[in-house]
Amino acid sequence: MFSSHRSPARCCIWNLLRGFTLIELLIVVAIIAILAAISFWKGAVIILDFMALRHAPLMWRVVSLGWMVVVWAVIAIAYIKGLPQ
Repeated sequence: MFSSHRSPARCCIWNLLRGFTLIELLIVVAIIAILAAISFWKGAVIILDFMALRHAPLMWRVVSLGWMVVVWAVIAIAYIKGLPQ
């Protein structure tokens, strides 16, 4: 009765679906990393250029860019914690 569920064709299809799922996961993670890098760059441009901190004293640049790094670290930690185990 259960031997028909383990046919080679079903195993092949099952492994193919598992492979597609893994590829999809890798693509999604790559897209998320690219979007995170772009928005990190955008935040740096906003802080340095639009807030006119490019020529400000070093302390203000470090504080502003450090704040952005802390925010991104919190977002990354929350994302990693939210992933299924």
